[in-house]
Amino acid sequence: MFTKKSIIGVIIFLCLFIFMAIGVYYNIFYNLDIEAHKLISTIPISGFWKMVTTMASPIFILLALVIVVIVISNKKYGLLLFVNTIFIFLLNQGLKLIFLRERPFDLMITYEDGYSFPSGHTMMGIAFYGFIIYIIWQMNLSIKMKKIFTVLLIVLMILICLSRVYLGVHYLSDVLAGIFISLAYLIVFIKGVKKYVKSL
Repeated sequence: MFTKKSIIGVIIFLCLFIFMAIGVYYNIFYNLDIEAHKLISTIPISGFWKMVTTMASPIFILLALVIVVIVISNKKYGLLLFVNTIFIFLLNQGLKLIFLRERPFDLMITYEDGYSFPSGHTMMGIAFYGFIIYIIWQMNLSIKMKKIFTVLLIVLMILICLSRVYLGVHYLSDVLAGIFISLAYLIVFIKGVKKYVKSL
């Protein structure tokens, strides 16, 4: 059941995504994108960023999905996580084919092909780890443990987003758009399965 707060949240994040999309179309954010890359590239730990960005790659997400299914006792949560991952992947690929933005090849320190807008790693990371946070809060854990896991996963999501800019495989505007559309999607998905989750 969608609440007024959740509807407002979806509208806000969708509006922010549309704002980013319009800005990218008219090349409004180019200087901001370049300056953001220059700023974060001053942190000389490329090995760390490469490791972090891998944690939102399709292969790693698939591996993590298998581990989650094995670890949690209620396998239906694993099914929901799998469906969530498929949906966000398809959404990202669809949006990339709509906007057809080329990657910042002149900024790359590691090669990636495909289109740039919005960031797929960002969308996958937020949808996957964000839904894991939701699952954690449905589990029989102490509040302290839930908060610890939540903070750790939020930090991971932030680092994944930053890694895409550092590695030069995405502009900052790609990442921000990925964040906004993923948060809108995540609210819709969670609200859509909430009734089902409550019956588990």
